[in-house]
Amino acid sequence: MSATEAPADRLPTFPWDKLEPYKATAAAHPDGIVDLSVGTPVDPVPELIQKALIAAADSPGYPTVWGTPQLRDALTHWCERRLGARGMTHRGVLPVVGSKELVAWLPTQLGLGPGDRIAYPRLAYPTYEVGARLARAEAVTYDDPRDLDPTDLKLLWLNSPSNPTGRVLSRGELADIVAWARAHGVLVFSDECYIELGWESEPVSVLHPDVCGDSHQGLVAVHSLSKRSNLAGYRAAFIAGDEAVLGPLLQLRKHGGMMTSAPTQAAAVAALSDDTHVAEQRARYRARRTALRTALEAHGFRIDHSEASLYLWATRGEPCWDTVAHLASLGILAAPGDFYGEAGAQHVRIALTATDERVAAAVARLA
Repeated sequence: MSATEAPADRLPTFPWDKLEPYKATAAAHPDGIVDLSVGTPVDPVPELIQKALIAAADSPGYPTVWGTPQLRDALTHWCERRLGARGMTHRGVLPVVGSKELVAWLPTQLGLGPGDRIAYPRLAYPTYEVGARLARAEAVTYDDPRDLDPTDLKLLWLNSPSNPTGRVLSRGELADIVAWARAHGVLVFSDECYIELGWESEPVSVLHPDVCGDSHQGLVAVHSLSKRSNLAGYRAAFIAGDEAVLGPLLQLRKHGGMMTSAPTQAAAVAALSDDTHVAEQRARYRARRTALRTALEAHGFRIDHSEASLYLWATRGEPCWDTVAHLASLGILAAPGDFYGEAGAQHVRIALTATDERVAAAVARLA
């Protein structure tokens, strides 16, 4: 790649543009579209979070990149309470401006580049590849990371629960992967943004002692408030783990002005300090999941994995774009599986993020 190459020239074609004709077909349905393609929350932001945001609206000064002491307290306490992490300190947490920003720019911020290798699951969130390309590093995919050649492998992405498949790595699998990565000096970033949404299994963090022992060395977990608290519009996320990794990232992000707004920080404190609204939102998603899964299976779909997260990984044993077209003819929009890698060529991703009324409409059309 030339030194004058624009960053955009290194990136793949934005996949969602390919879905536009099918979206138009679905939107032509007499009862309107049921959009189950993008996993964006549709339910209201919980009132206690809105109130915290409003109370902090008069914030004329610059916010801090590291976050307020109150936010760092909330982050460390949440990691200990929800993830079972031990020994968390303020140096082991760092707010970020939404998890997608973090994923896309992390390799660059870590100083990775040509000659370095970055690994992520064969079926995966596309932004892992984007991050590698932006850094001009080599992107490699895996089915089992322990089968990778560790030569020049500088960053290993884990994603459990998985987007798009909803697969969950067990404690034993995670512990073995962590041991392998440590033995080979590979830094692990674990994308755990759907960890609050386990249905048929209980997701576990890499920061849990059963996985990492008594040390977070070489491990960082990525978390988001977008799904658990309906805060996708707030861009509120954070990373937690190895202080030796987070310290340099904090300094770099200070130079880059990568700071979460002060009202958003206050809202995040409220969100992380309350579990009631999370349980209520889980109940909504569980009901939608049950209704959609039952209807899809009755319509001839097979659901694979999907034991956690906000998606059903569904197939009719045909090319994914044929399935997208079929569903669009019913006024339902789904994401084609090949958006997430060639291994998804016969699946579609069905999001649970639609209102109860739209989910009911989809169920009726599938029947």
